[in-house]
Amino acid sequence: MKHLSIELYKKMFLIRSAELQIQEIYAQDEMKTPMHMSMGEEAIVAGVVGALNAEDQVLGTYRSHALYLAKTGDTERFYAEMFGKVGGCARGKAGSMHLSALGQGLLCCSAIVASGIPVAMGAAFANKYKNNGKRVAVFFGDGAMDEGVFWETINFCGLHKLPILFICEDNGFAVHTRREKRQRFSSDHQLFENFGIKAFEENTTDPEIIYNTTRNALNHLQTTGQPCFLRFHYYRYLEHVGINEDFDAGYRDREEFLAWREKDPLRMQRQKLLGQGVSLALIEALEHEINAKVEAGIRFARQSSFPAECETYQGVFQCA
Repeated sequence: MKHLSIELYKKMFLIRSAELQIQEIYAQDEMKTPMHMSMGEEAIVAGVVGALNAEDQVLGTYRSHALYLAKTGDTERFYAEMFGKVGGCARGKAGSMHLSALGQGLLCCSAIVASGIPVAMGAAFANKYKNNGKRVAVFFGDGAMDEGVFWETINFCGLHKLPILFICEDNGFAVHTRREKRQRFSSDHQLFENFGIKAFEENTTDPEIIYNTTRNALNHLQTTGQPCFLRFHYYRYLEHVGINEDFDAGYRDREEFLAWREKDPLRMQRQKLLGQGVSLALIEALEHEINAKVEAGIRFARQSSFPAECETYQGVFQCA
């Protein structure tokens, strides 16, 4: 259990450290890509990815930093992509919102709301057809559930019992609109049961609870063949897109944030490690190692070249 606690903390600390550096240097205008930051949701991604096997596949949204870092542990290709450099995971052409790492199971992230959900269905269908044992986890915000393609996908996956987990990272808002102003339904369990989907829900910043919930869902998938929908609640610390706070925008207030901040996933997990007898010296050594990795990734990105002009025409489908 102590090993799991440490590994989950390392994933979360990497995500937070990497994004704090983005906040620090973004104003220097070296990164031209829009930033959808992950601060506040680290426990969800760390817990879910930690429960998956290395060969399992994931897909994400434009809020992609946490998923990429948790699945790959890579900072060099990550930052090079942020800087638009050829050393990036997409040779500088994807930016923050379209990260991928096919060799490590991150199939894609997409800026279009809900667009990764039917792609995940296709991957799950292919895995079932090939009988290769791979599972798919697709991440999305609660706003994606307002899209018709979400329900079409849920219906097909439940009907055909595909090996897929639907991971709803629910921060209560679709950009600036609260969930209760957008959605009439409330009971996930009753609703998804009608589609042949098993539903789970947790309102926690504890990555170990999220890890165990995901393991339970994977076990259910394994024993019954029934896909699963997992809703995890969190609070987005920063603006919808950008590196700043936005409590003056009028759609939420700072008191909500402060209540969630008291349950910050990194602070809570760090305290848990200390309570389990992990020494402060070891924790600080792990943090130092991760910070050094983040700094090395930034150096790599700055030293990498920009793509050549001919790169514009590579990897693009062209009709004759």
